Amino acid sequence: MNWHLCIPSASISAALLISVPVYSQQRLVGDYPNKAVRLIVPFVAGGPMDVIGRLVGQKFFAETGQNFIIDNRAGASSIIGSDAVAKAAPDGYTMLHTSSAHAMLSSFNKLPYDPVRDFAAITPGARTVGYLLSVHPSLPVKSLADLLSLAKKTPGGLNHGTSGYGGVLHVGMELFNAAAGIKMTAVQYKGVSQVVTDLAGGHIDLALLTSSNAVAITKTGKVRTLAITGSKRWGQMPDVPTVDEGGLKGFTYYAWYGFWFPAGTSPELVGRMHDVIAKADADPVVITRLEESGFEPYILSPADFTKIVQKEIESTKRIAQRLGEKI
Repeated sequence: MNWHLCIPSASISAALLISVPVYSQQRLVGDYPNKAVRLIVPFVAGGPMDVIGRLVGQKFFAETGQNFIIDNRAGASSIIGSDAVAKAAPDGYTMLHTSSAHAMLSSFNKLPYDPVRDFAAITPGARTVGYLLSVHPSLPVKSLADLLSLAKKTPGGLNHGTSGYGGVLHVGMELFNAAAGIKMTAVQYKGVSQVVTDLAGGHIDLALLTSSNAVAITKTGKVRTLAITGSKRWGQMPDVPTVDEGGLKGFTYYAWYGFWFPAGTSPELVGRMHDVIAKADADPVVITRLEESGFEPYILSPADFTKIVQKEIESTKRIAQRLGEKI
């Protein structure tokens, strides 16, 4: 069975100044942009959105010279930060950068906003090469087959870290559990960096890690990485087999990371920002650095991006129903 779900992951907690380009739009908004553009990332600092935001932002500066501020607003499985964007003025100075969780959360949580209606989709910027299934070295497993065997012997006995209830790590691991016919206990955190810290410290047994986080921590020996959820091995960790190779046939899992303005933002401004992000993603330097960090460029039109979000909202509803989850 193929469990592939291509999820083609009030104060500024961590502000990172990078540069943003947006083309002049005199007819629409005068001298836009004449001040910094704020990019709200609804997770703690250090996650994939910060990596992607910096890479794209480095190319933004050449276009306008205006500052681009990453505003990390973690909490409530990314709902707090997303809601701030939904309620922001549609003037082009506030933008959301979040993960596939945007399309998942309504199946697990009652949201104060509509993930489609209250946002103007721009484009994804990147998607993962897959997630790395990693365990603490104290766990007596050396392979994916070992892990599955142990999990089947101890239903609910193993725990795994997630970056938020109903988020990409939570849904990904629940899909893995369902595909493998096992049960593990989820431990919720506010962000990926906290998952990594507690996994390295032995406070949780395992987790799906982003590729950028998995490389360094695996090399230090603080975790043991058993498999990658992509359809092929990743060049940065070529000795790590896919989940399919490890014995769970047909299982793949990805995430995308996208950009939105608040609903009501002019289509012209959406189109201009889309072109800027697409231009950055086409730069060979950005492509190389994305690949090194475990991502690949992923650009869609605003209309196609909206369709992807709608499709995955429906897919995640079916997942939640299958798992017996209730909002």
